Amino acid sequence: MKSILSTKKFSNSQKQLFLNSGLSLVEYDAINTEATDFELPSEKIKNAIFTSKNSVKAVLGKVEVEHCFCVGKKTADLLSENGFHIQEITDYGKDLGEIIVQKYPEESFIFFCGNKRRDEIPEILQGNKIDFKEIEVYKTSLNPKPFSQEFDGILFFSPSAVQSFTAENQLKDVTAFCIGKTTATEAKKHTNNIIIATKPSIENVIVQVVKYFKK
Repeated sequence: MKSILSTKKFSNSQKQLFLNSGLSLVEYDAINTEATDFELPSEKIKNAIFTSKNSVKAVLGKVEVEHCFCVGKKTADLLSENGFHIQEITDYGKDLGEIIVQKYPEESFIFFCGNKRRDEIPEILQGNKIDFKEIEVYKTSLNPKPFSQEFDGILFFSPSAVQSFTAENQLKDVTAFCIGKTTATEAKKHTNNIIIATKPSIENVIVQVVKYFKK
C-alpha cells in the first residue's frame, strides 16, 4: 500500500476523497497560525485585500468592508458566508495585483496579511504607485516534526509547509504534490519530483494524488 503524508490536517469531507483509493494517509499540521493584536485605521474600510482564510478569520466582527479583493475561492467563500461583498477574486496574488492596477488605479487599499505573506501584491501595487497599507493580522510559525517512516507522496499547501517539513526530513525519492506554483518553487529546492494541482485547492491536490497512484 502506498503511503501519503499531508502537511495539513483534512476536514472530514476532504478525507472522504481518500476513501476507497487504497492509499494510507498520515496527516499533521506543518505550520501553526495565530491571530495577532492589530489596530484598524477605521471601523469601515472601502477596499480590502485578503489572500487567505486566516486573514479573514482575524478581522471577522472587527471591521466593515465595502469591497473585498481576494485570492482563492476558499477565502472568497468565507467572506461571502459572513456577508462581505466580493469585488474581485483570482487564484494567484500576482493576478489580483495586475487586476487592481488595470481596473482600480485611483483607489486606496488595506491589505490584511500574515507575517509570511508573499511579495507579489505589495511589489505590484508599489511599482504602480497605488495607495495601500499593510496590516499584519496573524502570524505563521513552522512546526517541524521528524518522520522515521518513508512516504510515497507528500502534500504541500504553502511554501512555509515545505520549509517546515524539510527542516527535519528529506524529500528524497518522494513525489511532492503542491497546491500551486509558489509552493512548487519552494519544493524544487529539494526535489524534482513535483506535481502541481490544476486548481489551487486542497481538494484538487487530493484528486491529483489519487489519480497519480491509481495509474
